[in-house]
Amino acid sequence: MRHENFDIIVIGGGAGGLFAVSVASALGAKACLIEKTRLGGDCTWFGCVPSKALLKSAHVANLINRFELFGLNLSKGIKLDTAGVMPHVRDIVHEVSTHHPNELFEKRGIKVVIGPVKFINQNTVEVNNQKFSAKKFIICTGSHPAIPPIEGLDKAGYLTNENIFDLDVLPKSLIVLGGGPIGIELSQALNRLGVKVHVVEMLERILFREDKEIASVLENSLKQEGVEILAGKKAVKVYKKDNLVTVIIESGDGRREEISAENILVAVGRAPNLEGLSLDKANVKHDKKGLIVNKYLQTTNKNIFACGDIAGPYQFSHVAAYQAGICVRNALFRRIAWQRVSYDNIVWATFTDPEVAHLGLIQEEAQKKYRGIKIYKSEYGVSDRAVTDSEKNGLIKIITDKKGYILGAHITGSSASEIMQGLLIAKSFNIKLSKIAEVLFIYPTLSEIVKKTAAKPLIAMADNPLIKFVLNIIKKR
Repeated sequence: MRHENFDIIVIGGGAGGLFAVSVASALGAKACLIEKTRLGGDCTWFGCVPSKALLKSAHVANLINRFELFGLNLSKGIKLDTAGVMPHVRDIVHEVSTHHPNELFEKRGIKVVIGPVKFINQNTVEVNNQKFSAKKFIICTGSHPAIPPIEGLDKAGYLTNENIFDLDVLPKSLIVLGGGPIGIELSQALNRLGVKVHVVEMLERILFREDKEIASVLENSLKQEGVEILAGKKAVKVYKKDNLVTVIIESGDGRREEISAENILVAVGRAPNLEGLSLDKANVKHDKKGLIVNKYLQTTNKNIFACGDIAGPYQFSHVAAYQAGICVRNALFRRIAWQRVSYDNIVWATFTDPEVAHLGLIQEEAQKKYRGIKIYKSEYGVSDRAVTDSEKNGLIKIITDKKGYILGAHITGSSASEIMQGLLIAKSFNIKLSKIAEVLFIYPTLSEIVKKTAAKPLIAMADNPLIKFVLNIIKKR
């Protein structure tokens, strides 16, 4: 059996792993990347890329159906054929997957090994009957859809984000279990493409991690478009009859009802990819959420670090890449140069229409942690660009401490994820919200909503009697 040695071995070829092995190699480490199946990870093959391609097709379909809103007229009407949507999505996935071929990493001197991996001791793994040892390891094997133990679900069959994009024909109706980002994005996309969608959410509202006001704007939009949202209900039994799947759902008070559709999509959360790794032989402890890591992303084996979904607590590709950078630094450098992980400026987006973007604390979290917080809001309708684009359905909400520093920002509306980037920079560099009002923004843009909102602390300050007195003294007469 052949045995190779490396400075660092990265296990998992997703967003975190690709970034980690690239940085490690650039820093001069002899690096190896081990991936079970193919490079790209869940984001490329089953998550971000196909879902955004599907959402774009759905957005275009929605625009076509709303042509009259833009002063257009089609005398003979229009009929959409969605048969080509899923093949289009798969073409997009294939194109993106070519951006990180094995050969690209091998040209950089990185060894790429494809196959199932397992630890055989604390510094050695086995893949395809070959042994690979390293001074340091980074584990970033990702996650997979969590499947709830619902009676009859396995027998009836179901879809997840890992197989829904393999469909050639969209179902006429679909029951979506889960009102989180994955479930809601796919629900809106499929509804806009002609699928009747029922969303079953066990909690009292969808997108429970989002600010309530922000989430309610999106929820109202989904309902207006025809998505049926059944919140505060859980699926307790599934059975199939006459080519339809029926789900029995139960309310908090015990009342039950039945809903039926052609298929079920399970989107209730994610579970860590731990199977087959033999982590006990590496002295790496874990629980149902994933690997146990400290503030340096170090596992219970001091030579093994972890990033991405397997390490939590946030399951986003950009978070995985951020964590990967920290892992490489802490794995290769002396302790004096180590970096702690920080989620003070955590940011993410749900790419629905309207989009939802989240930065830092929501209102309830800020109220628990700080005294004297201030909240500033602006409707999208105050933006001339939102009016010209017929995108007035939106809200920006910014939370500051009593000194005016940003604690959280939450946006729902067109391009919310892009608009949020400026606020992310301001919060990351500890810039007061009111300072943003001094910046010259391009007109007309949706980003101007940030400037209008940032001006509100100054307007409030101008109403202070003392400020008015000072302004009156220095005013030119």
